Amino acid sequence: MEKEKLSAKENNERKAGDSRRDFLKQSTLLSALALTPPTILKAAESQLDEKVAGYFEKAAFSLDINGKPYQLNVEPRVTLLDLLREHLGLTGTKKGCDHGQCGACTVHVNGKRINSCLTLAIMQEGKKITTIEGLANGDDLHPMQKAFISHDGFQCGYCTPGQIMSAIACIDEGHANSETELREYMSGNICRCGSYSHIIDAIIDVKNGGGKK
Repeated sequence: MEKEKLSAKENNERKAGDSRRDFLKQSTLLSALALTPPTILKAAESQLDEKVAGYFEKAAFSLDINGKPYQLNVEPRVTLLDLLREHLGLTGTKKGCDHGQCGACTVHVNGKRINSCLTLAIMQEGKKITTIEGLANGDDLHPMQKAFISHDGFQCGYCTPGQIMSAIACIDEGHANSETELREYMSGNICRCGSYSHIIDAIIDVKNGGGKK
């Protein structure tokens, strides 16, 4: 009886181990495929399982970006950030951490700020996207852009587009009533140069009606 119990226990453990190994193998395969360049995927398409290959087929959808309509045809795995930078050449939106932790990729979707690295482009179908390129009216800069210049709100400038997009959103959201509140609601945007005090000054200036000259 003891031998039978031991044998049953070993068999269950063996099955559990096999299941874990199968899961890890499948996860590794899908991860590898997601990171595989499109050119290599195309060459190997005939050898891929139909179900897996389907994940990488291009999808057609439309977006309104900075007031201009776009008819797009890209893979469903393309993030909004990569669509803007790699497919449309709108490189003002920066890729910093690519994990939603630095805020450099902040854009507005239907007037609300989001980290464009954390959403798939296809998920925004039919929505209105505003990037840093869409703020100015020709040579006339947005008041927030003017304020960042007049208050020295940047040094290297890499984080500045995301900072400006979040700053505008903070005012629109009603979260610019004090320096303390601003620091809290701008905390998702990291400045490695440490220009935080100047950034706050710029936002307060615009909130009070400045930056319009």
